[in-house]
Amino acid sequence: MGEQLGLRERKKRETRQRIADIAMGLFMARGFDQVTVAEVARTADVSVNTVFNYFRTKEDLFLDRMELVEDMPSRVVRERRPGESVVAAARRAFLERLDARDWSSGMNEGADVFTRMVEQSASLTARVRELGERQEEALARTLADETDADPDDMTPWLVAAQLSAVTRRLTAHAMRRRMAGEDAERVIADLRAHAEAAFDLLEKGIGAYGAR
Repeated sequence: MGEQLGLRERKKRETRQRIADIAMGLFMARGFDQVTVAEVARTADVSVNTVFNYFRTKEDLFLDRMELVEDMPSRVVRERRPGESVVAAARRAFLERLDARDWSSGMNEGADVFTRMVEQSASLTARVRELGERQEEALARTLADETDADPDDMTPWLVAAQLSAVTRRLTAHAMRRRMAGEDAERVIADLRAHAEAAFDLLEKGIGAYGAR
């Protein structure tokens, strides 16, 4: 029975991934708003109902790693090393993903195409913004759990907001340069320097910044 359940789950994951891959191919070829769910289903040789069994909306087809992205900062906090602060863990994880050219860093091949498609679709832009908000809320709840914070303590929410803002702005800055055609290696090198400075600000505070 266990083997049968394992095989069934593996087939479901494979079907889900195949549908998502086919959908992304269509989106990249023609644009997100120009492709319908019915076309995705027809190309994948499944029914429209099957597509919606795996993906709640058309936007979820495009953002098929949404759940993984939403949990990523929280996972970094949960898996931080003994004695490692939350900011130190976030810095290390960001730089490791950047060095690895991981898709989550936005520095992988095709990330500029992905970003351009998001910017060209109002519904995708809204969904990505919603994903960022959910990611920040999940991080705040994780921080509250990890530090056993009082329900009225705003600290986890403020820390989550600052960490989220730093990573969001760093990634957006790099993606603008990539979309403008700048060399990827140069952008990555600059992004590493910007990231070090940004996380230094988080660790040391901004109290002296801009003083006259």
